[in-house]
Amino acid sequence: MCRKFPKGVYPVMLTPFTEDDHVDYEALERLIEWYISQGAAGLFAVCQSSEMFFLSLEERVGISRFVKEKAAGRVPVVSSGHVSDSLKDQAEELTAIASTGADAVILLTNRLARECDDDDIWLDNLKKLLEMIPDDVPLGFYECPYPYKRVISPKLLRWCAETGRFYFIKDTSCSLENIKAKLEVIRGTELQLYNANTSTLLESLEMGAAGYSGVMANFHPRLYAELCDSYAKDRERMRGLADFLTIASFIERQVYPVNAKFYQRQIGNFSGIHTRSKDTDLFNATCVLETQQLIRLTDAVEKIY
Repeated sequence: MCRKFPKGVYPVMLTPFTEDDHVDYEALERLIEWYISQGAAGLFAVCQSSEMFFLSLEERVGISRFVKEKAAGRVPVVSSGHVSDSLKDQAEELTAIASTGADAVILLTNRLARECDDDDIWLDNLKKLLEMIPDDVPLGFYECPYPYKRVISPKLLRWCAETGRFYFIKDTSCSLENIKAKLEVIRGTELQLYNANTSTLLESLEMGAAGYSGVMANFHPRLYAELCDSYAKDRERMRGLADFLTIASFIERQVYPVNAKFYQRQIGNFSGIHTRSKDTDLFNATCVLETQQLIRLTDAVEKIY
């Protein structure tokens, strides 16, 4: 199987919950179908947007398996889900996720060392972890912001790319300089970079990034798919779309993922907005108005693009 993942949008998937705090698989299936219908090139299951730090291992494995089965080969599915501190426990988590059939198992860069540890310790821990994971499991990276953000250096990324085991990196550096350096060291390998940051997305695509994997694909993935598909065909028109997407992305600073679940409820995919990671009471009347305004504005912009 070729591990070169398709370019485009990989939404960071939400986890819908029932009011009694169980995973709502009916809503999750609707969400999967919506992402795919909106032009997603792949799906990123069991990530921070999925509230993975608040899911049991059984739930993480169940969600990854469900998403893979429902995607039914239409798009690739990458999954993370290692949240433990010890490498032994992480290896068990990652092997369990791999058993779900995920097309790549995604490592969190901040799980491989403490915030105060240098890159040598990080790399040493990565080597130990790789020895504990079956060598036929395709891997990737996610620069997860929680519990702290650890941006992988281009030097380390080169080492990882040259192992031939890594195929996907979700970049959260929000830095074109860092992205450019990463793209230079992975050029010619099977490792591809997907940018999580809207503000730098257009320029990063022009530098060679493979696509987008960020929060805002839970609001208007089709517009991100259009940008990823058409950025090279009509630069001026896509500049306007990118500008809109950047300003719209400021809603990330609101009460996420509650606002994204509200959005999904408004469009009929979710029945509720219950989350484990945020207090839904923080999503006040002003937040509701702002999200409703984004829905209307998205509808208007989609008629143009």
